[in-house]
Amino acid sequence: MGKIINISPLSRIEGHASIKIILDDMGEVETATTHFSSIRGFEKYIQGKPAEEVTRIVTRICGICPWHHHLSSTKAVDACFGAEVAPVGHMLRECMQNMAHINDKILHFYFLAAPDFIMGPDADYKVRNVIGIAQAAPELAKRVIQMRQLSQMMMEKFAGKVIHPIAAVPGGFSKPMSDSQRLSLVEDTKTLLEFAKFSMTHAKENIFPNYLEEVTTIGSITTGFIGTVDAQGSLNFYEGKIRLMKPDGTYSDFDNTDYMDYISERVVEHSYGKFPYAKSWDEGFSMDLAQPKGIYRSNCLARLNTCDQISTPLAQAELEEFRKSFGRPAQHTLLYHWARLIELVYACEKTLELLSDPAICGKKTRFDVTPKAGRGVGHVEAPRGTLIHDYTTDDNGLIVSANMIVGTTHNLAPISMSVEQAAKLLIHEGKVDETILNKVEMAVRAYDP
Repeated sequence: MGKIINISPLSRIEGHASIKIILDDMGEVETATTHFSSIRGFEKYIQGKPAEEVTRIVTRICGICPWHHHLSSTKAVDACFGAEVAPVGHMLRECMQNMAHINDKILHFYFLAAPDFIMGPDADYKVRNVIGIAQAAPELAKRVIQMRQLSQMMMEKFAGKVIHPIAAVPGGFSKPMSDSQRLSLVEDTKTLLEFAKFSMTHAKENIFPNYLEEVTTIGSITTGFIGTVDAQGSLNFYEGKIRLMKPDGTYSDFDNTDYMDYISERVVEHSYGKFPYAKSWDEGFSMDLAQPKGIYRSNCLARLNTCDQISTPLAQAELEEFRKSFGRPAQHTLLYHWARLIELVYACEKTLELLSDPAICGKKTRFDVTPKAGRGVGHVEAPRGTLIHDYTTDDNGLIVSANMIVGTTHNLAPISMSVEQAAKLLIHEGKVDETILNKVEMAVRAYDP
């Protein structure tokens, strides 16, 4: 065995991970493994808790996407209790779900990913960060910060807590929206939509064209995809069928209650995270780059691949342009950044659509609910992918058992494969420098883990 290279910790990601690259005696990459070190344990320690309290507890799973855990959990409790959800409650939930996507996409694209593209992957790490962007492009940085703050504060203005929300409840939503709040949020969303359009245009004209070689090579693998679509096959972040697509573009749609018929999970020795794979493909599990088996991806690129269309006009136009250039399903990993901006446009459009309907201000936001024994599966599309909460309750409405598959978990195997591909592409004859290692990290950051 030759040299061992450790990248620890991985920088500018939302979770915790490291990479171990082993070179052979010739300086070529023998293996490259990604170690996911977070142990959350929520499936165990919510056992015995009242289900209606769990919807507030699981927001602590992730400080970046608490709303998505809050809503997926609430939908699972609805199902456990056989609760009917007030139509206005659904509207408010979906509105907050899309608002939370706006906030998250601004954070990832500009704060975590952009330094690689604005400063350049070969820039000194001391300036390859959001502070470096602020110094190099102060007006852009100022606008980004303002939009990030606006997207956070508009949620707080209506729902109260942004980081650990308590707004959704079994049977609906905890409070109605006033018309003055609705009109204020409409104006805020219009501002964010203009920023989303600017971001999309700016990236297509000034960023992506400069990195087409990197986009089409670094971390590029061939996999299937998972996402949520509505009855028309359109992209939907809040509700619909789960669509599992094979690498050749064929797919199956299924209800979230049937997810275990389509997805199974593996444990690997070098990671604390579970590795999901497509059980329904009947091919087993393998992360071999030449012949992967059962591997699929989640998150924004996956959703753009699985949906037939997008229901909002501006995002649909961007999707058509994207598919004209990269096909369906698009496989290049760094295209996640492009897809993320298309989803930013969609999230703004969808939020505006929901807020433009005065019915969202209806006073009956929740129906009465009686705790009881049952099993419920709730899912939404978190920014990082299809988020599944699966609970079983007893006669008192206490959690007996739980299973969760979070968005990033779907991507643990693909991330590992992308890292291995990038390392083998970039490292030869033992020649390694900071730029090369950062490009390996870029393969991870694309997934926003």
